[in-house]
Amino acid sequence: MDFSIPEETQKLVAKVRAFVATHLIPLEPRLAEGFRALTPALNDARSEAKRQGLWAPQIAREQGGMGLDLLSHAMVSEELGRSPLGHYSMNCQAPDPGNMEILHLFGTPEQQAQWLRPLVLGEIRSCFAMTERERPGSNPTWLSTRAVRDGDSWVIDGDKWFCSSADGARFAIVMAVTDPEAPPHLRASQIIVPLETPGFELVRNISVMGDAGSGWMSHAEVALRGCRVPLENLLGGQGAGFAIAQERLGPGRIHHCMRWIGICERSFDLMCARAATREIAPGRALGTRQTVQTWIADSRASIDAARLMVLNAAWQMEKRGARAARIEISTIKYFVANVMQEVLDRALQTHGALGMTDDTVLASFYRHERAARIYDGADEVHKTVVAKRVLRAYGLEIK
Repeated sequence: MDFSIPEETQKLVAKVRAFVATHLIPLEPRLAEGFRALTPALNDARSEAKRQGLWAPQIAREQGGMGLDLLSHAMVSEELGRSPLGHYSMNCQAPDPGNMEILHLFGTPEQQAQWLRPLVLGEIRSCFAMTERERPGSNPTWLSTRAVRDGDSWVIDGDKWFCSSADGARFAIVMAVTDPEAPPHLRASQIIVPLETPGFELVRNISVMGDAGSGWMSHAEVALRGCRVPLENLLGGQGAGFAIAQERLGPGRIHHCMRWIGICERSFDLMCARAATREIAPGRALGTRQTVQTWIADSRASIDAARLMVLNAAWQMEKRGARAARIEISTIKYFVANVMQEVLDRALQTHGALGMTDDTVLASFYRHERAARIYDGADEVHKTVVAKRVLRAYGLEIK
């Protein structure tokens, strides 16, 4: 068992860390201004990332990306996770990389030319519309949105929400039921819907813990009313929506988990620095308190364990495929999300009142990352998946 990291990957990780420290962390005090106010500075950072060859790490070189394998991308994702602006700066921010992957694997040459190419170049953004307010987001086989074939078009009607980054996106990939009589896993399809299509309405940017956000930093509620798009906007064939979604979510969970570990490491650094320098009495630092020392020790152990679990899951996926590594993928999804919550909470507590303010990045992390235990499958769903698959080996089949 070899835990060494290739020298080339080490150099790349160091380069990404330096980029984050130089070009992104200085922008963080402006996070409260919102995405639109930050856009000029972020465009400069994205141009610099391109100049340094740090662009679209998940995309093949011949398509304009860095062509990293899953393990290398995971390690880059950790470094980018140290700043809320990290992934956007290198064009690997959700939901765009998942949509790039869908278009790469399932798009026609025409779809790739129209949508994938400008998405990879960072000329446009996209969103993904699957979750519905009245349906559990962890059950993509149960949707209300319908797409009905009418001549040479699909006509889509329904309501979606938490369509991240819809504000300012050029197109959505919409998951809608195209055959309600088919078996559950074959009912839905995925269809490309340009946002300027008549009948597509961005109802609002949803306020999340007091922050509605804008642009890429937003989560939208959208309505589709008689939204008509050509039949050729279908992705991967009719009834393939669920299968495509599963293909998208496996690697996405690796990227999310390593981003969360980056958040852990940044929060850990801030916690330790605060513990070492904050005086609670003349000549006595906060870090001399045993409770704080326990927080530091427990956090260090949890972060290290989480990282090894994620890298192992990535390795398993590359060797055996996402379906064979389903236990590992579900395990890291809920385990790492909870480690992040624990580390963030300890770091915030160590900062006291300062941690509640936007004078550090902790409040932003805390506000925006609580959702990690909900999206891409809630903790409870993943725990059920793991338990069922483990018990199957003992002869117990749970429906």
